[in-house]
Amino acid sequence: MKLTVLGAGCWGLTLAWLMNNNFDDIYVWGRECDLNDDLILNKHCSKPLEVQLDKRVVVTSDLKSAINNADIVLSVVATAGVRSVCEQLKVAGLNPNTPLVNASKGLELGTLMRMSEVIKDVLPEQKVVILSGPTLAKEVLMGKPTAASVACEDLKVAEFVQQTCNVPNKFRLYTNNDVIGVELGGSLKNVIAIASGFAHEMQLGDNCLGSLLTRGMAEIVRLSVKLGANPSTLYGLSGIGDLIATCSSPMSRNYTVGAMLGQGKKIDDILNELGSVAEGVKTSKAVCELAKKLGVEVPVSEAIHDAVYTDITPQEVLSKLMNRKLKKEENYDKVCG
Repeated sequence: MKLTVLGAGCWGLTLAWLMNNNFDDIYVWGRECDLNDDLILNKHCSKPLEVQLDKRVVVTSDLKSAINNADIVLSVVATAGVRSVCEQLKVAGLNPNTPLVNASKGLELGTLMRMSEVIKDVLPEQKVVILSGPTLAKEVLMGKPTAASVACEDLKVAEFVQQTCNVPNKFRLYTNNDVIGVELGGSLKNVIAIASGFAHEMQLGDNCLGSLLTRGMAEIVRLSVKLGANPSTLYGLSGIGDLIATCSSPMSRNYTVGAMLGQGKKIDDILNELGSVAEGVKTSKAVCELAKKLGVEVPVSEAIHDAVYTDITPQEVLSKLMNRKLKKEENYDKVCG
């Protein structure tokens, strides 16, 4: 069995490390500019996290050789690069029967497409699977257990990925056929995670955090259901499970971005200091555009969008959320129907 991981970033390398014993051959593909001698020759990466791959792992910038005869292809590239990579896969001749498992969480700016939609737009015949859940890379590398969802409209394909990529005692996978719900849960919670880091840094307290996560979850459900998601999916691993983990941990890049925004830092300086992608930054813009298009209220996401893209102060962000027009709390049936 051969696994190909597209993307030599932190999560891509972590997945290659995690599934080492599941496959006979593992290839990690990255753009030539993203690879270095330490990774290619020593199978070692030191930043942003230290990852030591098995010596048999092949690290390459040759996409055609990387995907040749692959049983599963894991796409772990930044959402902004998914379309470009798919176009390269099309030229390289990716077998349409090979499951392409997307682990990137976000929406494409401009089109507002989910990643599965972007993939299908370029590779319409491809078997697309979504991998999403509470998966903080640092904890995975420490050997701590977690679980995630693998979603595909064809459950047999999801079951193949589940059985092939499940790692006993470390990485438990559940199948799901609600691609929309699994994708949106993993994507939209990144914006709420920024809000969570923001609130923590401002020392707003646990009551505020509980309120923030609850109202943030309401936004995720409202928007996702409007787009066709099954509401129960949002209360699973890729929804509330991922939300809790990401909103509670400084290990999350999105949480860290929020904390730095709470310090009054500007987004360009934050991203330069962070040195890695935080998908919630761009997703906050896409969510607000999508919500406006659909007529859905997303006040938490809007506040984070303003914190990222305008000169609003942390105190003004808080005031904007706390002093909105008073309203009735929607019930489950109303949100989902």
